[in-house]
Amino acid sequence: MMWKKFFQKLFNWELWNFYVLYFPLGPVWLWYCLRSRSFWFFSTSNPTITFGGFEGEGKKEIYDQLPPHLVPKTIYIRHDWPFEKVVQTIRESGFEFPFVVKPDIGMKGILFRKIDREEQLRKYHERIPVEYIVQDLVTLPVEVSVFYFRYPWEEKGTVSGFILKELLQVKGDGTSTLKELILKHPRAKFRMAEMQRRHGHRFDRVIPDGEIFYLSYAGNHNRGAHFTNLNNEIDENLCRVFDDLSHYNGNFYYGRYDIKTTSIDDLKQGKNFLILEFNGCGAEPNHIYDCGMSIWQAYGEILRHWKALYKISRYNHLNGTPYWPFFKGWKYLSDAKKHFRLLEKFDI
Repeated sequence: MMWKKFFQKLFNWELWNFYVLYFPLGPVWLWYCLRSRSFWFFSTSNPTITFGGFEGEGKKEIYDQLPPHLVPKTIYIRHDWPFEKVVQTIRESGFEFPFVVKPDIGMKGILFRKIDREEQLRKYHERIPVEYIVQDLVTLPVEVSVFYFRYPWEEKGTVSGFILKELLQVKGDGTSTLKELILKHPRAKFRMAEMQRRHGHRFDRVIPDGEIFYLSYAGNHNRGAHFTNLNNEIDENLCRVFDDLSHYNGNFYYGRYDIKTTSIDDLKQGKNFLILEFNGCGAEPNHIYDCGMSIWQAYGEILRHWKALYKISRYNHLNGTPYWPFFKGWKYLSDAKKHFRLLEKFDI
């Protein structure tokens, strides 16, 4: 069984470690740094987001620059508040169980949780070492990601990726335990250490026939979500919606929107959707996954986005937005990595 899993991972590039996957493209990234004479050439891509949104920006910073009616109700909680103040703040803000919590500065679904009752909230608050947000649990039925970029000298941009997300889940058959269902799942079986931490106390539970059990509520590839490519749904109406968003504050040029909506058609009409997150220049074009691409096709798509990122960043720099100094960027990245290592330590 272990050897079978090893060879499955070896020959499926979508399961490779991030750094292994991207290592062959390193010289291209270095070439853009040299052409720009800056290691942080991307820092000018989205001028009003810290470091262009490459890493370490806060969700509050992003939400404050999006149309308020398109963002779920959100409040910010300090990790050092007494729990009684947390509960009072949440109640006064009109929240009811269930809702979701996640670090204000986070990534890859780390410490993202659905909270169903006060005791869960207490345990979360007592463990998390950083500021976090409380947010409405958005129950709109369709979750998508839209990758969009716009050159600053143009009015219209490009929707370069459009995917449907399916959260990591198993379906009960009335006889199998949760652990058995996980071991049979094509993606979850590779994440047994995480599944043990998150759901080990439920492993012996038999999931009723037809019942859906969500293994993660974080809709990203890192957390095992399944993507369906919706490239054939990209049209002028969809592009118009994201052109309008790009022009809302005039400085969002490159990144990925994570969205929940009632339907694809409603999203194209610019109605009945909420933006869960906007990820800036550090966003991966996640439409390369789960769509049958060869590794060479995936590399081609990544390089296409890097070229757009370079052109956007270079233009903004030449028009008054300075690149980050080397040591400022180095310290910022170092601090961000320390922050994420701390989050991973508590993500149990």
